[in-house]
Amino acid sequence: MVKKKEDIPKWVTDEIQNAEFGKPKAETKTGYILEVYDKDGKADAQLYEAVEDGRHIVTLELPKNIKPADLERGVVYEFTLESLKASLSKKVVDFLKKEKEIEMEAIYQFNLIKLEQLDVGSSELSEAVDE
Repeated sequence: MVKKKEDIPKWVTDEIQNAEFGKPKAETKTGYILEVYDKDGKADAQLYEAVEDGRHIVTLELPKNIKPADLERGVVYEFTLESLKASLSKKVVDFLKKEKEIEMEAIYQFNLIKLEQLDVGSSELSEAVDE
């Protein structure tokens, strides 16, 4: 059987799938929901403040007490999330960079702890009315 060039070796996928995450770090960020994945219990969020690796779009694992159907797309929220990081070995980092042109030194997981809908725009309106 001929291997496809796109295949990632088993040793790379094994390390990525079995990565051990460090201690969780609690963070508060603002942003909005882009997409909700009901079956997976996840949501993609666009954050105004970047996370540790510089990204502004992250996938959040939703807790059981937040129903995916209750999340509104495009509404500004304050997210309290737990950020977990698992560093990859130099061998895997070098393979991904050289063979796949992917610059990735760690894997991140973001668990949503709570969210609060922000009333953006109404304060601007009330300030304009007061003047």
